[in-house]
Parts: sequence; C-alpha cells; structure tokens
Amino acid sequence: MEKMKMHSPNLTQENIARIRELFPGCVTEAHGENGQLRLAVDFDQLRQELSESIVEGPQERYHLNWPGKREALLTANVPIAKTLRPCREESVDFDTTRNLFIEGDNLEALKLFQETYLGKVKMIYIDPPYNTGNDFIYEDDFAENVEEFLKRSNQKDEEGNRLIANTEANGRFHSDWLSMIYPRLKLARNLLQDDGVIFISIDDSELANLRRMCDEIFGESNFVSNIVWQSRTSISDDHEVSMNHNHTVIYSKDRVHLKFYGEKLNESEYQNRDNDPRGPWKLVPLDANKPGGNTHYPILNPNTGEEYWPPEGRSWAINPEQYKKLCDDNRIAFGLGGDSAPKRKLFLMERHEKGDTRTPSSIQIFCGTTKDGSAEVVELFGKKKIFSYPKPTTFISKLIQFGIYNEKNQILLDFFAGSATTAHAVMQLNAQDGGNRKFIMVQLPEPCDEQSEAFKAGYKTIAEISKERIHRAGRKIKDELTAKGANNAKNKEKLFAEGDKETFRDVRDFRGSKDLDIGFRVLKVDTSNMADVYYTPDAIDQSQIQLFTDNTKLDRTPEDLLFQVLLDWGVDLSLPIRKEVIQGKTVFFVNEPPYDLVACFDTGVNEDLVKELAGFEPLRVVFRDNGFASDAVKINVEQIFKQMSPGTEVKSI
Repeated sequence: MEKMKMHSPNLTQENIARIRELFPGCVTEAHGENGQLRLAVDFDQLRQELSESIVEGPQERYHLNWPGKREALLTANVPIAKTLRPCREESVDFDTTRNLFIEGDNLEALKLFQETYLGKVKMIYIDPPYNTGNDFIYEDDFAENVEEFLKRSNQKDEEGNRLIANTEANGRFHSDWLSMIYPRLKLARNLLQDDGVIFISIDDSELANLRRMCDEIFGESNFVSNIVWQSRTSISDDHEVSMNHNHTVIYSKDRVHLKFYGEKLNESEYQNRDNDPRGPWKLVPLDANKPGGNTHYPILNPNTGEEYWPPEGRSWAINPEQYKKLCDDNRIAFGLGGDSAPKRKLFLMERHEKGDTRTPSSIQIFCGTTKDGSAEVVELFGKKKIFSYPKPTTFISKLIQFGIYNEKNQILLDFFAGSATTAHAVMQLNAQDGGNRKFIMVQLPEPCDEQSEAFKAGYKTIAEISKERIHRAGRKIKDELTAKGANNAKNKEKLFAEGDKETFRDVRDFRGSKDLDIGFRVLKVDTSNMADVYYTPDAIDQSQIQLFTDNTKLDRTPEDLLFQVLLDWGVDLSLPIRKEVIQGKTVFFVNEPPYDLVACFDTGVNEDLVKELAGFEPLRVVFRDNGFASDAVKINVEQIFKQMSPGTEVKSI
C-alpha cells in the first residue's frame, strides 16, 4: 500500500521535471548527499539551449540581485516536514465554517498550502513590513540540503519562529528585507487562479525593489497598476514632504485571463436628455490611443460647420464606416449643447451588461484612512492603541471590489493578517450581498510589547488580537444583519397591508443571519505528527525495532493526523468534518457524499470494517500502516476497494 509522504512538496524537483519536458538533454541523474540518484540540471547545457550564440561565461543582463538571493530561492523550494494542527478551543464554529486562521510563520504556511490551494485563490492581499528601519522582519534559515532540513524540521524546532529588528545600521538592510519577501511571493503566486490578482501595500522605502521583484516573479507584463492611497490627512513636519500616502502594487497571475473590476457604477451620471427609448446615457470620448490606420480623419459638426480632428498623437476609436453607423443609430452627440467635439453616447443599460462597474482611478482618496481603521478597532475592543495603524475596512473593501466584485464563492488570502482587517471586510461584504467568499488569514504569534495597551488588555501575541478581532467583528456584523432583516420584514408587512405592492416588490429581502459564516477554523503550524522513523526508517537498527510499532508522536491526536493527511493529499482544509464510531472504531468523514476523504487511525482494523467503509465509495481512504488486525487484512485492503469502490484511492501513514 502506498504511504503518504507527510511533508510539503519538493518544488525544486517539480521545477526540474518541467525543465526536463522542454529540454530533456539538460536534465541528468546525479548522486545526492545521501548517495541516492535524483534528477539534476546540467546548467551549462541549459544556458546553451537558451542562447543563440556560444556561451562561455557570465553574461551581463538586466535583473534584480542582492546578497542572499540564491539562498532565498532555495528557501522557497525546499520542502518542510511540518503540519497544521487543529485548535478547536480557539476556533469559532469549527465544524461548519469555511474560513481558516493559520497561526505560525507564513513562509511555512505557504509551503504547506502548495498542494491544497494550488491555483485556487482568487485574490491575495498583504500588508508586509515596510522596512522603515523600525520594522521587525522574518529571519529564515532554510539554506541547507533537503535531507538536513527534513531531519531538523521534524524534530524540535531549535531555531523557532524568529523576528529580527532590521535597522538602517544593518549592512544588509535592503537585502534582508528582499530575502524575506522573495520566497513568500514566489510561493504565493502558485496559489493564484489564472484570473487571480495580488495586492501588496508598501510605502516608498521598498517600492522600487518590490516592483522589480514582482516583475521577476509575476512577469513585467502582468503588472496592473500602482494605487496611491491617502492613508492619513494630518501633515507631518518631520520630513521635507509629508508622507500622507501608501502604495498598493497590483499584479495579475496572467493578464490575459484577468477579470479586474472597477468602481461601483454611479447611475446618477446617466440622464436621458433627449427621451432616447434606450434610456439614460452619458457622453464619453470618441478618441483613443491608437494613432494611424483608417482612424485619423476629420469629423464635421453639422450644427456649427466646424471640423474636428482627433487630439494630437491620438486617433478616433472607430473608422469612418463605424462612425456613420453610430450616427445613423443616434449614438453620436456634439456635446450636451451640440456645439463642441464629437462624443459617443454610452447608455446605462450597456454598462449594466458589462458588470455594473466603471474604470477606477490609480489615486484613491475617499476610502478611509488609518485613523478610520483605528476607530474601527476601538469600537470593537474599547482600547485606543490595541493595534497601531490598521487598514480601514473601507480601503480593503475597495480592493476586494476591484479583484472579486460579485464573484461570491471565491477564496481570499492574507498572509500578513495583522489586525485581520481583511477578514472583517470579507464578512461585511458577504453580509451585504449574500456572498459566500472565504478567507484564509495567516499570522505569526508575534509577541506584543509588554508596555502596550494590547498586552495590558491580556493579548500576548498579535495572532491573539487577530482572532479576537474576527470574533468580535463577526458577531457585530451578524447582530446588525439580524436587526436589519427584522426591520425590513416589518416594513414589508406594513407595505403589503397598505396595498403598496410596487414598493413591496422593490424592498430587498435581507438574508437570514443564520446563513452568514462568521466563524474560523484555527490551525497552528507545528512539527510533523510523524516520528523520525517515518522519514528515515533505514536509520533504525535491529535493537530499535520497537519504534516501528507506532510511527506517530505520542502527543498527537487522530484529528492532528487527519489534517496532515488533508495537507498531504491536497484536500481543502475548510471542508466540513464529521466523526462517527463504526464497529467500535473512530472514523472521520470529510465533506458530504461522495466523501472527499474517509480516515480511520485506530488499531485493530478488520476486513468487516474495511468493507463497510468501501461501501461509502469515498474518493480517498487512509489508515495507519500498523493499524490492521493482521498482515492478511492489510494485504486485502486494496483488493476489497478495487472490488467494491474502484475509484477510491487508498493510502496509509
């Protein structure tokens, strides 16, 4: 029976496999440090394959480089033998929620997500450390070969999750920040859907480096925009120019497939001044930025006799034949007074057909400030400085509007969760339009300063603040939704009783608060559930044979094992889980029939139980390798499933 690997995927080997498909002659077999053969790249041959001339040595090229870049790339690719352990007591609606809160190092979390959420995330928003000289950044130390790393990472973590102060006195000031963010962005890109988008907030300190890094990771052609957001209104006198803005850099996974939405449509801009039967309209420019061809010609204003050419360096958006068709269809107007340049009538009904949005501006001013974000936190916690400079939900909601709009079942990821404004904004949006968008928050349990208001209020880590913010915000949103629904129902009863049927139909029915998901399933990054013998069985001699009787750590529960199996198999971590006792054994059922996974980690499993589980015809089933009542049962398991449920994938741990 095939055994599960129980560690994150080895992205280096996957990358080599892709290169082998394109350039078979550039991939060979070589002995690793453990003496086993593995695929390796012949880099000299690969360089030659990609060159139109003879390659003799290093060539000058345009790229971003810094001390530690190669180590950062290795950091992104090397696998880790870690897992996510469920924490029911810190969760809200653990069994039913589809939202996740991951507590731990976000690099490790992103590695663990690589199979489960590969290409499944519609939008990512992050607000990483800005590297102002006062920030703490993650310090990673994964620059070692895979075997050493696996040995270290599935034992006690001697290095721990570390944050270091990155002051300007540091000789690697920019390099350390780049090495921190680079592997995280590389892994994050893998998680995006083809039409997905990432928003990264930053200030001027690392904007230039971030842009160049994202050009390399996402591709320069996938740059969408840099939104400049007015983050505060007060003027600071400690700089030559008061820095009242932040940047939010936007990149797509693939610009060809990108669905990027805009501002909500302002219907008041559309009016019907000429009683056109097609309804309200507004005027839009007729010129475009595509000079040349058959689109540079004069247009005569029939009212004034004046001749108009397109502005210098531009052309008309249509050719003469298309212009005549628009004129004949009463879609051309020469200003509202009929005495200016030609413009096209854009009807409101046409905009509705395109998604009720309009192109947004790269400058965002009226969407809240950090002062507003602080006020939201104060309202929830009653403490003035429970969190410093949080983003307001109005700003994050604006970004969600751009990236997702009315796609109501998408996944949003924020792996620098902070005060969890993103989760708050997602729940608000779902309450407003009945959506089922799901969030994944990742936050390191970064210690709170012992002199801070947060610490005095009982919050020891930033992660604790994040979880409490989501809990309080969700409860507030649900209470407001319940009150609004009750009030709306009373209004409808009154209108119906009064016979005002037309208004009755126009009043919106609010979705019941019971349908709103305000929960979150807490999972914590931890060392693997598997004992050392699982990864290195050859290192155990005959005198230690008793270690094979149980290859899991003694302090791990069956539910711990279940979540590591979900990760290893790439099954959605937010699916509903049901536990049932069958023939005296505990069995986990993941999702609804046909179950995504059925798992039994008890010992003494016999053929009768195996046959009963096969009767459910799950997509996957997993047992303990040493959990069978006899060797004969273990041998017959795969045969039983082949006969009763041939579509089931069977594995063991």
